[in-house]
Amino acid sequence: MTAGAIHATGPAVRKRMHLAARHPGTATATGPTGRRPTAGTDFSSFEHLARTAERGKFDFLCLAEAPPPYEHRGPVHDPDTAARPEPITVLSALAAVTDRLGLAATVSAARSEPYELARRLATLDHLSAGRAAWHAVSSAGPPTGEDLRREGTGRHTRAAEFVATARELWDSWAPAGPGSPHGAPRPFAHSGRHFDIAGEFTLPRSPQGHPVVIQAGGSEEGLESAARAADVVLTRHSTLEAGRALYADTKSRLAKYGRTPADLKIMPRVTVVLGDSDAEARERAAGIRERRISPHFVGAPETVAEALDTFVLEDAADGFVLMPSLTPDGLDDFVDRVVPLLQERGAFRTEYTGSTLRSHLGLLSPVSKG
Repeated sequence: MTAGAIHATGPAVRKRMHLAARHPGTATATGPTGRRPTAGTDFSSFEHLARTAERGKFDFLCLAEAPPPYEHRGPVHDPDTAARPEPITVLSALAAVTDRLGLAATVSAARSEPYELARRLATLDHLSAGRAAWHAVSSAGPPTGEDLRREGTGRHTRAAEFVATARELWDSWAPAGPGSPHGAPRPFAHSGRHFDIAGEFTLPRSPQGHPVVIQAGGSEEGLESAARAADVVLTRHSTLEAGRALYADTKSRLAKYGRTPADLKIMPRVTVVLGDSDAEARERAAGIRERRISPHFVGAPETVAEALDTFVLEDAADGFVLMPSLTPDGLDDFVDRVVPLLQERGAFRTEYTGSTLRSHLGLLSPVSKG
């Protein structure tokens, strides 16, 4: 198959990329003017990044998890971390100031329970008219709070069962029919190694059927779990050759779970440093490296646009999750200077064509899959 082309009964279709942004959950930088960062609970920071991502026609915004503050012998050592608000609450507010942007919450399976989290995510999907996503992580626990920790050896199996149980809950509502426009609850029961619950779910099936499930693929176990159950897998950017190998390996795992390559989107997490020229961008990147942020794509807008497009056309990625080194305005230059170039190349959408996150990602609803 020619790289970047999908051969069917008609002419080849150019492969387009998916784009998302990650908000770290708090204001992290001063910006070029040297102004102080806004407080981590200042809604304007989240709103600005979300509106910018939607202006750029991004697929979704992912909000980082809000763990308890880091403690050592009592004192809190990172007040910035301590100021992170709860992500689903923030995304529910962002649903009111955006129309198409997907809204992804990072929530650990180690610190939640399936019924409670499935209900909150389904609520977000209803409130946003089908734009909710869950970035499911299996962290062993925060740096503090022993009562919240889970055993390290079982955290991946717990997370996998957690995702499966949430889907059982989302599927437990009977379909709509005559005299029952919203369907009706029906009993569910799940008995497994980590969860034993039964009852009735309290929300009808949400607009997407299931909120989109996002997982990390940083390990062999993570990649296998994503191939089994995720809609999007987040990987780490590397060389083009390494990216192609990881892409092929991950997609090859899908068939044994009855899935096709189109059922899972592979999106590396990357940072971008722009300049008016490649040399200026490299100079800026050197300063960012000193602050221990690893810039991945560095150059003038044309250079970065070509590099991103090449990764997608050469099947090293389906898209990218941008991690701005500055918030809230670290995405502005990319949207203003790189996105138009990607659109001119036919590498990225010029308008949203659907209203749900699944439609942005080209994913079928679980209902349509039968």
